[in-house]
Amino acid sequence: MKSTVYFTKELTSEAMIKMYEALQVELPKTTAVKLHSGEVGNQNFIRPSFLKPIIDHVQGVIVEANTAYEGKRDTTEAHRETMKLHGWMDIAEVDIMDEEGDMALPVENGTHLKENFVGTHLANYASMLVLSHFKGHPMGGFGGALKNISIGIASSHGKAHIHGAGDAKEIWTANHDAFLESMAEAAQSIQQYFKENIVYINVMVNMSVDCDCCAVAEDPKIKDIGILSSLDPVALDQACVDLVYNSDEPGKKDLIERIESRNGIHTIETAAKLGAGNREYDLVSLD
Repeated sequence: MKSTVYFTKELTSEAMIKMYEALQVELPKTTAVKLHSGEVGNQNFIRPSFLKPIIDHVQGVIVEANTAYEGKRDTTEAHRETMKLHGWMDIAEVDIMDEEGDMALPVENGTHLKENFVGTHLANYASMLVLSHFKGHPMGGFGGALKNISIGIASSHGKAHIHGAGDAKEIWTANHDAFLESMAEAAQSIQQYFKENIVYINVMVNMSVDCDCCAVAEDPKIKDIGILSSLDPVALDQACVDLVYNSDEPGKKDLIERIESRNGIHTIETAAKLGAGNREYDLVSLD
């Protein structure tokens, strides 16, 4: 059975709501809205004005978690300052989920992780809307829905735990494929936690080879593609990767090189093997 992925070329706030409504799911309150706050200095992150209507539509609370590396988001105080600077606090309530520590979620059938550490505030939410900016990533090859619910939701300690493939002390030295596999394992634990009460939207704009976590990021070389939504994060990320490969844009070579040089597809492969989703999908255009 293939998963369904919806697609539109329309890049507007109204289209975001259309893509959500296509999923025909009413998320129970209270809804966490996971997005990327953007590192200070980054020029590519999606701006609050674009996402405000969809956040209002689900009456959501913006949620984030602190980083495991130095920057302007590595403590709750610094992270709040960044969220304020970037305008997130002007459009909705903001919750730094690991402000009061973390809790462990079980990881089923994990090779590297037995637990995934997330902020204790995650327990305050009955559902989650995952708004992901699809783009490249210096370590993961690309960032989409799977990265957003794994590294993105993990607490500061949890991020180090995933990067280190189960050993936080190995944050920058663990085997690379083991790190990718650990992201997939962590993503599966979030899916298991929310079950049917989690949905995903990927926005394919400003697709730099670098992540929104980079204070100094490359400018995008490929044109914007559109918005996709699904109940399946594996199918959603696979569809985005396929759209990049199938693009007639010459600039796609930079993004493809970043994905392939980091073996980024391995995260999708592992997530599918873990049962977190399906790589086979039907792409349904809503244009």
